[in-house]
Amino acid sequence: MTDPGDSPIPAPVAAVRPRRIPSPFGERSDPYYWLRDDDRQDPEVLAYLQAENAYRRAMMAPIAGLEARLFEEIVARLPRSDVSVPYFKQGYWYYERFEPDTEHPLFLRRRGSLDAAEETMLDANALAQGHDYFQIGSAEVSPDGRMLAYCEDTVGRRQYRLRLRDLETGVTLTTVIEDVEADLAWASDGRTLLYVAKDPETLLGVYVRKHVVGTDPREDALVFEQTDRSFYTGVSKSKSERFLFIHMESTVASEWRYARADDPALEFRVFLPHERDHEYQLEHADDGFLVRSNWNAPNFRVLRAPVETPGDRTTWRELVPHRAAAFVHDFEPFARFLAVSLRIGALRRIEIVPLAPPDAGTTPHEPFLVAAEETAFTMDFGDNPAVDTDVLRYTYTSPTTPRTTYDLDLRRGARTLLKRDDVIGDFDPARYRAELQFVAAADGTEIPVTTVRHRDTPLDGTAPLLLYAYGAYGLCVDPAFSISRLSLLDRGFVHAIAHVRGGQEMGRAWYDDGRLRHKRNSFTDFIDVTRALLARGIASPDRVIAMGGSAGGLLVAAVANMAPALYRAIVAQVPFVDVVTTMLDESIPLTTNEYDEWGNPTVREDYEYLLSYSPYDNVRAQAYPAMLVTTGLWDSQVQYYEPVKWVAKLRATKTDRKPLLLHVEMDAGHGGKAGRFEHYRDTALEYAFVLDCGRR
Repeated sequence: MTDPGDSPIPAPVAAVRPRRIPSPFGERSDPYYWLRDDDRQDPEVLAYLQAENAYRRAMMAPIAGLEARLFEEIVARLPRSDVSVPYFKQGYWYYERFEPDTEHPLFLRRRGSLDAAEETMLDANALAQGHDYFQIGSAEVSPDGRMLAYCEDTVGRRQYRLRLRDLETGVTLTTVIEDVEADLAWASDGRTLLYVAKDPETLLGVYVRKHVVGTDPREDALVFEQTDRSFYTGVSKSKSERFLFIHMESTVASEWRYARADDPALEFRVFLPHERDHEYQLEHADDGFLVRSNWNAPNFRVLRAPVETPGDRTTWRELVPHRAAAFVHDFEPFARFLAVSLRIGALRRIEIVPLAPPDAGTTPHEPFLVAAEETAFTMDFGDNPAVDTDVLRYTYTSPTTPRTTYDLDLRRGARTLLKRDDVIGDFDPARYRAELQFVAAADGTEIPVTTVRHRDTPLDGTAPLLLYAYGAYGLCVDPAFSISRLSLLDRGFVHAIAHVRGGQEMGRAWYDDGRLRHKRNSFTDFIDVTRALLARGIASPDRVIAMGGSAGGLLVAAVANMAPALYRAIVAQVPFVDVVTTMLDESIPLTTNEYDEWGNPTVREDYEYLLSYSPYDNVRAQAYPAMLVTTGLWDSQVQYYEPVKWVAKLRATKTDRKPLLLHVEMDAGHGGKAGRFEHYRDTALEYAFVLDCGRR
């Protein structure tokens, strides 16, 4: 990489134009607020972003060849064509296939048998033509199999466009409904479709509407309007196909409404009104609703509620108990058993729970955990549309095992391998070593850490380390296989995931200890994990690189302010860094939903706590690690101007001469480029930076 002093073009310098940012507790001055352009059309702002991209290209020109090789190396491991494991639903086998060297899938089905003629429901490659960005958000077939409703995004801002396709004629209807969520749910008549329309300013899904095929969308009836902007709203259908749901979720509360799918009026009833600190989710089985609930159960449990009196908690019957050492993530209902997704000891596992006394020759008799072969792994549910079956489809992966799909026959006690994702080339999982270990934080809390390395990489304090974390929203970064990560492992890197507080790897308390006024635990956990791994000889003290995205970008940005000397470099992907200004502005997408995650800055204690760690507000005159910062112009989750302003302020304030680079995807949003192959261009860019910084 070019030394900043030797760059053929100077680093961009943003003009300083102070703007007052008022709050109930005083005001702050933002010198770079002018870089915010909600329309994304201001010539001066766009020119500045292009200048940052040009500077990044100039600085990385010496390693452009490495970046290109990494991209070719990664995509060469992907099969040129691929097909998903088919599943059977309502008379059809459904699956997706990638044709050779294409970016997007074909959505396919066969009637009755896998030997029947193949029907192409949707060709996403054809739809993507002419668009710099394209993504299918969802695709739902009507109960009678005649209509396909799908949502497409051609910008990357998750403002989906709803379209309808007649599967019998192959004709796409002229109906277009703009600015919707990706959630869709068909009523039993096959003509009525529920969807969620967005607020055009905040991009929150707030209007549940009912569309009847063949009618003018402008006449779609409003079924429900979300007036509490702290809730995310969605729609879904029960696995039994008998009920439609409207569900609302905030950080600390839930409310579900239900209607019979065959009710022409679709009259929704409230299952249980929302109340603070009660979160629940619904499913339906033949004789009642199944409820995942944290009522008197911080780590959740599963209960059955009668359809006749669903909201009366005195009539609920426990099926899966609360356990202090097991967090209930999800469940999949079947006629004779429940499959329960549990988090135990930081690992996601599956438990089988019988629902009735077993018949002769039927298993299971008692609850049991599905077996795993490794010490660091992740299990999840596959496609399980059938209820009256003794076969569970699930997936398994680990840092050394590609995603694998199994059918587990509980009656026979037999497991069938259906597919393991291909890795083209000479990949051999035996060459790599993965481990789940625990390290002590400064307050004595044991933090789980997953590490993976090539078997020949020594643990003698000389290896470079890439340390990743997220630590927010209760989301977990599970030990899983990465086809791109092999390019780092084969070059001697150790890759580690710090499962810091703020996720739910160790249960709900793990999340609560990393949000609101405990948020600093996420940052100090990451720093303590870094020091512990160095003390154990897992990495070289001068070759540690930190990486995090979105809320994880906030984490590494905060760490850069708090402990910059620990890290050779930092990769901050679409980082949430201007915390106070964003949380004060209710017009910004997602802000009002997140007061219970970050805090409400109209409350003095929350304001002061947020201000104490907000990366943008805490930039100061000190030496920072080398940095690569990424953003997308059309990002709807973290607005592009947050990382752009942060880089401008860092460049004007920091005292070192290390590279500070900003990469702006001008045609994408929060997830970067779309497409099976193109997606890895961003990875190749980041890995080139990481490998260059990791050299001695």
